[in-house]
Amino acid sequence: MSFSPPALQDAIRSEVLLRKGFSGQKAEAVVRFGNHIGSHLEHYDSVHRLMNHAREHIVSCEKKGASYPSGYVYSADQLLAGKGRFSRSWHAPKGGVWLTLVLVNTLLPETSLLIPLAAGVACCEAVRYFGINASVKWVNDVHVHGKKIAGVLAETFIGPVYGEEYVLLGIGLNVNNQEFPAELRGAAGSMSMYGQGPFSLDGVRLQLLAKLVWNIGLLHYEEERWLADGGSEKDEDAAHPLIAAWRSLSDTPGKDVHYGFNVVERVKYSARALDIDNHGRLIMKLPDGTVVKENSGEIIYASNTR
Repeated sequence: MSFSPPALQDAIRSEVLLRKGFSGQKAEAVVRFGNHIGSHLEHYDSVHRLMNHAREHIVSCEKKGASYPSGYVYSADQLLAGKGRFSRSWHAPKGGVWLTLVLVNTLLPETSLLIPLAAGVACCEAVRYFGINASVKWVNDVHVHGKKIAGVLAETFIGPVYGEEYVLLGIGLNVNNQEFPAELRGAAGSMSMYGQGPFSLDGVRLQLLAKLVWNIGLLHYEEERWLADGGSEKDEDAAHPLIAAWRSLSDTPGKDVHYGFNVVERVKYSARALDIDNHGRLIMKLPDGTVVKENSGEIIYASNTR
């Protein structure tokens, strides 16, 4: 990886100009809230798992009596033992973007629920920046024509010394890699399969980090604005800007889906996906007309095998 901190700051400044629905002053405030993301960055040729690597660094930092810097990013050219949800293996060879972002969680619990959505929106926006019409599947899988090209694993970690809560976001994005294991060939895709590749991996990382700066910053900005208003009762009909962004990028509403905690192994029920609420919960209608909401678990589209 060869891009410099000034290059990331240039990408972030460009992000302000891209956000047409925000005044310059408001957009700059959003970026200030997220500008710590990527301020520290370590890149490796090869590691087993970046999430484990991040935990080890947190523990080491706390044991030395130091504060761990929120926004630290670890990335690698390849992962030797990448894992997704439910410890599923994640194929992460050279040619993709593999990173883990560590956030010191200072958000209120209800805002923290939106962090996984924010990461999914950032991934999808980064892919679309390069002219590829990607969509988000709840919660945060990014796919093109039904083929998954990016995934996000969000985990909470409590520091062993100070009890600090961290959110670890593991992000895998297939960019130039086009060879997949047999079990993934029908389900996985990459940016270069759908766009004018090969793509600069540094360029994709820059855009992904800039989009994370914006979307994580937006969570902090909206929470701060709500607290400044005295923490008044929220209007459930008024969509959080992040929710509105997710809706604009997702093809989940209106789809027939299978839902489960680990839906690949066991389908709990089938339903029609209707929408998400302001807490990021998926609203679904069962065949008998009952409306249910889920804030965890996963779905697969009924027309897909995965």
